[in-house]
Amino acid sequence: MSKILGIAAPFGHDPSAAILIDGEIVAACEEERFIRKKHATGVMPVNAVNFCLKHSGVKPREIDYIAYPWSPEALRKKRSEYLRRTIFSHPSRAYKKFFCNRKETKGQSAFIEDTLKNCGFEKNRPKIEWVEHHLAHTASSFFLSGFEKAAVLSIDSGGEITSTLLGVGQERTIKSIKEIVAPDSLGNFYATMTDYLGFRRENGEYKVMGMAPYGDPEKINFDHIIWWNDKNKSFRCNDDYIWVRRNKRFCIEKIYSKKMVQEFGPERNGDDLSEPYIHIAAVTQKKLEGLTLKLIDSYLKENLKKHGRLCFSGGCALNVALNRVLLEYPYIKNLWVQPASGDAGTSLGAAVYLAARLGEKIEPMRHIYLGPEYSNKEIETEIKKSGFSFSYEENICEVAAELLYKGHIVGWFQGRMEWGPRALGNRSILGNPTIRGTADKINALIKFREKWRPFCPSILKEFAPDILNSVHPAPFMTIGFKVSPKWKRRIPEVIHVNGTCRPQVVEEETNPKFYRLIKSFYSRRGVPVVINTSLNRRGEPMVCSPRDALVMFKESGLDYLAIGDFLVKKGTHNA
Repeated sequence: MSKILGIAAPFGHDPSAAILIDGEIVAACEEERFIRKKHATGVMPVNAVNFCLKHSGVKPREIDYIAYPWSPEALRKKRSEYLRRTIFSHPSRAYKKFFCNRKETKGQSAFIEDTLKNCGFEKNRPKIEWVEHHLAHTASSFFLSGFEKAAVLSIDSGGEITSTLLGVGQERTIKSIKEIVAPDSLGNFYATMTDYLGFRRENGEYKVMGMAPYGDPEKINFDHIIWWNDKNKSFRCNDDYIWVRRNKRFCIEKIYSKKMVQEFGPERNGDDLSEPYIHIAAVTQKKLEGLTLKLIDSYLKENLKKHGRLCFSGGCALNVALNRVLLEYPYIKNLWVQPASGDAGTSLGAAVYLAARLGEKIEPMRHIYLGPEYSNKEIETEIKKSGFSFSYEENICEVAAELLYKGHIVGWFQGRMEWGPRALGNRSILGNPTIRGTADKINALIKFREKWRPFCPSILKEFAPDILNSVHPAPFMTIGFKVSPKWKRRIPEVIHVNGTCRPQVVEEETNPKFYRLIKSFYSRRGVPVVINTSLNRRGEPMVCSPRDALVMFKESGLDYLAIGDFLVKKGTHNA
């Protein structure tokens, strides 16, 4: 049995760490939560590593392996294919990938060494195991799904060279069936359109997804920008439009081209919905969905016919609208999506891949409460420093439920912080989904974000089949569902314009406190659902510590914060 520390940030963003002991996840966390900088670009995961070590009670010298989600061997294997694809369209990129392997490997090694040194590891540090990037992604989904066999799919902007991997997972192995190399990349395509639509790429893709239902994909033709090639059984990106080289860009810091502007007009600005941008968002989403289904039809269909199980990962797996379409695919009966599917999740994926290779039995991921937690004593100390009025509550769940019933919005800070980008009831902002205007209030006064952005419902497990018209598991907010008509009328504040929602189905076993809160709300309102969005403001990471929560509380329109067993209040409002 072994102690494996996974660390990640091979591409300079989303650094993270995870620790696996005897095949069980003990701790995992993103660096951004500690330093309060979204995506923590250019930063080593020092705080994340230190947290994992401290929480697990493991000293640096006791770690057996360091797992890292990037492989020099994968770079060498695929460089000729990349050269053939890019030599005419991106000659400088082709040259760098083909001839600068040693330099790139040296840079990755230096990043690992510097991280370990800053975390107290000595020179005779544990052995470093390099794990191919997309194998780390697929491992993070398949090996933690609990499935003995499944089709696997990983889609993102790109790893060492590969942008998409399709294969089969069985017991402790993952076999690749098809790999697609960048710059043919669905992730790059979606990132480019995110840039053009006025959002921040590698951060605002979910906003494009949220905008898409407002538009009509038939009003924009993207067939010359990205298309399916029947002969090669793959898609192709037009290098004159997608992640273009510098001399073709409209402006240097963006990755869309001058041709985009000439053809569709200037980049979108502001927070409102307008044409043609809503239609561009719609066709972007449609292309992602259609091409993903083409890939599955071409390479995974026969495998799926046998067992119906798909494990999905990579940045594009965070697109819940795509995941809803996948679940509607005739041969997919069980879809398991890694809740931390972006690059931050590859620290865990690399550790899990190595554990499987070592023959260890890996425990399925049943929850994602893997970050720091704080005692009532620690929380009370921070509240007193803040100067806010507060009270200790014997039953904080009942108190919060009563506030929600009366229409108040409540910050909810409990237990261990979530792993991944979704708030699942430990670092959340909660609201009453039956009162119209609640979502607008949260967007305008608390989150400070676009008014058309939807919110998610957290639903008691026993009511989920009736609300979602599905018995498929949905614990992590990774899949969209069409809401049944009778529930659309009852919970309007968590229903998107297309009649869908992105739910968290809450089980008592995995989060008893959050379950009790929703059940208490149900006893008052007859609705087993609350609005749930992450406890942060626009552009900030989810809060981690009591101090973070109190700063956010002070600088937003929240009037109540249920933090541990304390209720913090603002103003003169009566509960």
